[in-house]
Amino acid sequence: MQTQILERMESDVRTYSRSFPVVFTKATNARLTDENGREYIDFLAGAGTLNYGHNNPKIKQALLDYLAEDNIIHGLDFWTAAKRDYLATLEELILKPRGLDYKVQFPGPTGTNAVEAAIRLARNAKGRHNIVTFTNGFHGVTMGALATTGNRKFREATGGVPTVGGSFLPYDGYLGDGTDTLDYFEKLLSDKSGGLDVPAGVIVETVQGEGGINACSTEWLKRLEQICRAHDILLIVDDIQAGCGRTGKFFSFEHAGVVPDIVTNSKSLSGLGLPFAQVLMRPELDAWKPGQYNGTFRGFALAFTTAAAALRHYWGNDEFERDVQRKGEIVAERFAGIAAWIREQGIEASERGRGLMRGIDVGTGEIADKITHQAFENGLVIETSGQDGEVVKCLCPLTIPDADLHKGLDILEASAKQALS
Repeated sequence: MQTQILERMESDVRTYSRSFPVVFTKATNARLTDENGREYIDFLAGAGTLNYGHNNPKIKQALLDYLAEDNIIHGLDFWTAAKRDYLATLEELILKPRGLDYKVQFPGPTGTNAVEAAIRLARNAKGRHNIVTFTNGFHGVTMGALATTGNRKFREATGGVPTVGGSFLPYDGYLGDGTDTLDYFEKLLSDKSGGLDVPAGVIVETVQGEGGINACSTEWLKRLEQICRAHDILLIVDDIQAGCGRTGKFFSFEHAGVVPDIVTNSKSLSGLGLPFAQVLMRPELDAWKPGQYNGTFRGFALAFTTAAAALRHYWGNDEFERDVQRKGEIVAERFAGIAAWIREQGIEASERGRGLMRGIDVGTGEIADKITHQAFENGLVIETSGQDGEVVKCLCPLTIPDADLHKGLDILEASAKQALS
């Protein structure tokens, strides 16, 4: 493969091309093809950006039709027919059936743009600066979002510029089974000498993706909502990786029946891998002045078009989410079996996650890397997450055919046995 120009010219900041050092040329649903014609099953799916698979034909056709008619491609935040169609579809198929009443902000095309806007909106609405976040949380690497991101690897890459504005508290399970970490949060809020500035908002992932597929319990999330309500704190759910059906519901917080004040979406929102992000907010929180938060690429018309097509095709009823839940149970069972075999080799391992956001914690990044490197050699693209990269993480397309799902799981199981035997 011809990789010399890529290795010579691209910044050393690159990551995925180090783990998967081939030149990919084509992709369909859950399969990637390199320039030598070798196929791989994809359990990465653009780090959760391709929930509906690569080149989804129904979504792609909507894009091709839109382009063929010389419609608006870039329009700042102009009103366009594409934006109107997307908002109408979002309201009719997603918000109304769930009893949600949100206004929508398009802050820019990436997840960290949405987080930046959400935390600034919370501060603006409440007149307070502090944002509470949680251990192992990941919310982006721009400076505001980075202040709420736990991993030291990202926080130490600022050249010494301090990240400010976030206070970290222990996530559900961080202190072990049997400890409700929200007792600590509630104690700090009730103690005027506890040192915690009353926050404008709390930002949380219901399943921590980069943090190691840590899924909070529904009871913990419900209590967090109650604490926020009692203390006039805004609840912000970062649904960038866990949303758009990944956990078996369109919004990951639906499992707990909570209603956040603010929600951030990106990654699979466009349905086809196009950059697209949004912030959902209770209408009374929309305190922005015109142009107070802007960006050249907010309101990307191509993404409006594909996002609307994805919503219409997959979210008109509950058939798709039930299928995701079914596949999630398959992965959970297989991951539990792989983890059990790893424990038989004297290595602590456990399965975790929700829906099709699943992981196997194998204790160290060294062991996880051995497994994922072997898996790639065997034809499976799968990555790791967690503070040390100790969790082998499955983010396969939600549309993956059962045959490919089982084949990918077979490859992973065989790879674990090859790597650790």
